[in-house]
Amino acid sequence: MPFVELDTSLPAERLPKDLSQRLCAVAAAVLAKPEERVNVTVRPALSMVLSGSAAPCAQLVVASIGVVGTAEQNREHSAKFFEFLTKELGLSQER
Repeated sequence: MPFVELDTSLPAERLPKDLSQRLCAVAAAVLAKPEERVNVTVRPALSMVLSGSAAPCAQLVVASIGVVGTAEQNREHSAKFFEFLTKELGLSQER
């Protein structure tokens, strides 16, 4: 059962209304798991510092037995999640 947690300093009103559902669908596709088994938590408006800067940012944590762990798996999954979140959140690539 995958767990996906998105923390962001963006206020809730700047997030797409269906972000949780869309992130769930993306996670299911990326991890090759049924959507019904994916758990997603989105936490907006957090006080966050990334690379020494308090500029708007986001952090994603993914945990799933059997599909996360090897360096190659992590690179592949990270690239797909990164593309989705960069587009959806409107953040620059370094944030």
